[in-house]
Amino acid sequence: MLLTGILFVCVTGIVRYLGSSLPAIEAAFIRYACGVVLILPVLVRVRRRLPRGRALGLSVVRGMIHGVAVMLWFYAMARIPIAEVTAIGYTAPIFTTLGAALFLGERLHARRIAAVVFGFIGVLVILRPGFEIIKLGALAQLLAAPFFAASFLIAKKLTETLDPSVIVAALSVFTTAALVPGAILQWRNPSLGELFWLFLTAGFATLGHYTLTRALQAAPITLTQPVSYLQLVWACLLGIIAFGEALDIWVITGAGIIVIAISYISHRETVVAARVRTPAFRTPSLTDLYSTRNRPFQDQESG
Repeated sequence: MLLTGILFVCVTGIVRYLGSSLPAIEAAFIRYACGVVLILPVLVRVRRRLPRGRALGLSVVRGMIHGVAVMLWFYAMARIPIAEVTAIGYTAPIFTTLGAALFLGERLHARRIAAVVFGFIGVLVILRPGFEIIKLGALAQLLAAPFFAASFLIAKKLTETLDPSVIVAALSVFTTAALVPGAILQWRNPSLGELFWLFLTAGFATLGHYTLTRALQAAPITLTQPVSYLQLVWACLLGIIAFGEALDIWVITGAGIIVIAISYISHRETVVAARVRTPAFRTPSLTDLYSTRNRPFQDQESG
């Protein structure tokens, strides 16, 4: 997870370096097209397990939603400091929690509602509406968060029927396809240098998703998630050293509030999951003992 954070900050650093020299949607398209090239071996391996029917429809919708999110993220990266982009991006899990309650029927208890409210207070601390002019880049990143959350929720639904490698491959293909029309409309011939940096971005992002998957396989999310917040530290250092960006105390304070809210939501998810996996012990009643005693032997074995 530590390596994942460093790799994703490398992605943000390259996109920040490219700035607004390319339209956001074109830059996003080239990055994902390069990603498709990198995962061609995976596509060949899973070609017989590609989504069909309802799963195909969900994969297409996810690709379109993710395409919008990535375009907004590229736009934000070119216009506001790296630390601010990273901090606002932490709101995605909050939108995921709200989306799970609205669309997946998951219960939203009072404590989770309080955590969501605190998360949005953190956003207000970062943006400071009424005290500062809200930048378009910050609004774009804030708008990208619910799109990323929707993409995650669809991915969660797809895991019920598809292999993770198929889901990742489908995301790359359909996101690239979704970005094609906008990229054509705003196309500007990229230089060889820009193509090189965007291909490098795709490489770092692909490797980052791989190390993220390995981290989640190796340890519970309650252990890996706190390490992921170090990404804000790397983002701040990169912004200061490479781009001369000032460290904004309001961004750090707001990010801290959001991190606390997300950590609490993650803790509650873990507690609920543990309760589902481990039912509470109940002392058997006389009726239970009698029914077990009179049950056929093979039934007792199967039970």
